[in-house]
Amino acid sequence: MLEYVSPGSIGMDAAQLQRAYDLATAWTTAEGAEPAIMPAAAIMVGRNGKAVEPKFFGRQGTGKDAPPIRRDALFLIASLTKPITYLGAMILVERGLLGLSDPVTKYIPDFAAHHKENTLVQHLFTHTSGLPDMLENNTELRRQHAPLSKFIDGAIRDTVPKFPAGTDYSYQSMGTLVVAEIVQRISGLSISDFLQKEIFTPLGLKSSALGVRDLNRERLTQLQTPEFAGVEQFGWNSPYWRELGAPWGGMFSTPDDYAVLCQLMLNGGSYGNVRIVSSATVEKMTTNRLNDFPDLPEPIRRTKPWGLGWQLNHPATEGTLGDLLPSAAYGHLGATGTLFWIDPQRQAFCIIFTTMERDRAPWRLVHLSNAVAAAME
Repeated sequence: MLEYVSPGSIGMDAAQLQRAYDLATAWTTAEGAEPAIMPAAAIMVGRNGKAVEPKFFGRQGTGKDAPPIRRDALFLIASLTKPITYLGAMILVERGLLGLSDPVTKYIPDFAAHHKENTLVQHLFTHTSGLPDMLENNTELRRQHAPLSKFIDGAIRDTVPKFPAGTDYSYQSMGTLVVAEIVQRISGLSISDFLQKEIFTPLGLKSSALGVRDLNRERLTQLQTPEFAGVEQFGWNSPYWRELGAPWGGMFSTPDDYAVLCQLMLNGGSYGNVRIVSSATVEKMTTNRLNDFPDLPEPIRRTKPWGLGWQLNHPATEGTLGDLLPSAAYGHLGATGTLFWIDPQRQAFCIIFTTMERDRAPWRLVHLSNAVAAAME
């Protein structure tokens, strides 16, 4: 866990940081008979290897009478899972067991179905594979409480590319799932066990896991859920989804644990005495790899840059990590109302975990991010 210090000691304006906290307080406070706009939130910022103690807001559940949020609350962080899944895959790249320039079919022969034989592993890392975000029968599979293997089979055999790989950009959770399956086939471990063995355990992250595993269920926050998702049957709060461990969005964590992962990246792949990946790997993961594809239109490469599984900032779009962040900042957004960014120029990071469905008001996360970024002196 990072050492806690005062904002001023790491070059952050405490009064400006308080503006972010005040916004989170207002949005997590219920008015009258209506529940709060944002049931719960947590904000943690760090710089130069140290951090300001995380602040927690709101309630553990979605109702106005739910108990106050716990200091050790666990959040389902949705697509903030993806960079960690890709980080795991890069461990195999470093060991000479996986090649980014290899066709996916080298590792999964059946992936050739529906003319996907020219898709490279790197296309899966950069959302340029043409795969869909979700399977056509995603809702039905979840309603059936299908195991992860059913989603994997669909991503491999049933997906039809929207465009030839490397010629366009389309956000694709199923590409992340295929990468997770490659990791499973190479390592002989489930993706959940692999991340636990290679990342979480070495770093001492006892409150992070892909799927709830043996984490204390009482610490889990309840989330707002999309209208299509049966809350009891297969929604984000259901036992099924919590236990599935979706590699594209099923990780649980705390601000303190995720801060270690942020600092790992700022340190060039190491934390304390533990090295997870090399500094060369971190550089590749966090610089614009869309420039590697000559057939990708220049406006896409310029305005929606991606590293290897890590999003670079997309200014002036709904997918921005923050309006005040430089282009070199990287991080990710999550559907459960989560956002994090890392600014290598200022050696800083920001983690915002909420339990608000992001699609209801994506701008709220950006506004919180802006208030934090403005605190950096």
